[in-house]
Amino acid sequence: MNDTITFWINGARHAARSARTGDVTNPATGQVVRKVALGDASDVDAAVRAASAAFTDWSTTPPLRRARVMAKFKELIELNRDRLAKLITEEHGKTLPDAQGEVQRGLEVVEFASGVPHLQKGEHAEDVGRGIDCHSRLQAIGVCAGITPFNFPVMVPCWMFPVAIACGNTFVLKPSEKDPSASMLLAELLKEAGLPDGVFNVVHGDKVAVDALIDHPAVRAVSFVGSTPIAKYVYETAARGGKRVQALGGAKNHAVVMPDADLDFAADAIAGAGYGSAGERCMAISAVVAVGGIGDELVQKIAKIGAGYKVAPGDVPGADMGPLVSKVHRDKVKGYVDSGESEGAALVLDGRRLSVEGHEQGYFLGPTLFDHVSPEMSIYRDEIFGPVLSVVRVNTLDEAIALVNRNEFGNGTAIFTGSGGAARKFQNEIEVGMVGVNVPIPVPMAFFSFGGWKQSLFGDLHVHGMEGVYFYTRTKVITERWPSSAVPTPVAGRSTVMPTHG
Repeated sequence: MNDTITFWINGARHAARSARTGDVTNPATGQVVRKVALGDASDVDAAVRAASAAFTDWSTTPPLRRARVMAKFKELIELNRDRLAKLITEEHGKTLPDAQGEVQRGLEVVEFASGVPHLQKGEHAEDVGRGIDCHSRLQAIGVCAGITPFNFPVMVPCWMFPVAIACGNTFVLKPSEKDPSASMLLAELLKEAGLPDGVFNVVHGDKVAVDALIDHPAVRAVSFVGSTPIAKYVYETAARGGKRVQALGGAKNHAVVMPDADLDFAADAIAGAGYGSAGERCMAISAVVAVGGIGDELVQKIAKIGAGYKVAPGDVPGADMGPLVSKVHRDKVKGYVDSGESEGAALVLDGRRLSVEGHEQGYFLGPTLFDHVSPEMSIYRDEIFGPVLSVVRVNTLDEAIALVNRNEFGNGTAIFTGSGGAARKFQNEIEVGMVGVNVPIPVPMAFFSFGGWKQSLFGDLHVHGMEGVYFYTRTKVITERWPSSAVPTPVAGRSTVMPTHG
């Protein structure tokens, strides 16, 4: 077992003041591969102080120079793509190709951040009044914090800190303690790219570190991705302290399959979206809505595909799906399968029976498929976050839309159809933040924003894209006049009158 993973503060690895540590486990073997320091309030304070000290110089660095650091960082990620992917697979469990895809999606946000100088230009208007000009600026807000989940240890942090840093802010990242190594490599690459010390900091930890971050008076903005109860807690706590907050919560993503859909294509896409990364994606499909009389055929096709998946350690060539992240989480997902069976759903594919030879201590669960699921069942109501698909049957598109809209979550959804009219109706009427048309996981590209509706998002602004730029900046509007003999000054004695600039 390697040494304990420490923190990254002020441009260097930094020993923890707290004596607490956690285990970092390889989910494919069940073995502890390293320890990670769990920070307390003093550790968080050290990171925030470093970020605060670095803010003045970094925020006044010309935007183009900041962008060049991001461009160099992008090159270094490309050179270290395999190293990052291997760390993700070892500590999270997803397959290497899936981990490489995660790195690529994170890299695309870094690429977007390299163009932030263009997006921070603001607006300008001459002669809004006689001799008066007006312009706006998007200025950095200060120390920003990111609290990120285990399922995307590279991509989700990259949704946050590249945009924040490119806009002139400094940053403290609190990654998941389950898979912390990738964040440390990102910190090293940022330093190699030329980022000044203190601009980016990493503190590992659990709720103690989270609370210290969201309560710290010098932290001006908090970005969070995780479960809905924690997202709501982070939002309410940080907002009560006057901070800007975007807190992305849970999901129950529906795929609506119309009778005119290409069922082979839909089944393959849904299986991949439901079982890929062991279902541990906030955009994973978990509820399949079969419209009309296609239910039997669709279920058969999904079951055949799922049964044919190769479930193995993520670094095994040809693996379609790896283990779940921990024994506790694997057992929780198993419990949902037990509940679905006891509640009367038809268990078509049972992943509990899976055994991976030579890795019996790993946290594996095979693809699982339920049919004839009703909205009252726990497997439909709750976010399972595992390789479990539930098929609900309805008669019409209107019923399908009403079903999705009644759900408390509104993160992502998809419709499979050959009808432009049905697709248009769906995207207009559905109350979900991200919609796919024959696209099962509609994660937007970096130049669009990512965010859900309802209980899937707390806050007004989504991550990355232009909304990310707005989140990490404050707008300042300047109205100016330069009096001269050519421009008469206001008439004396009229200074108490509301200026109209006319």
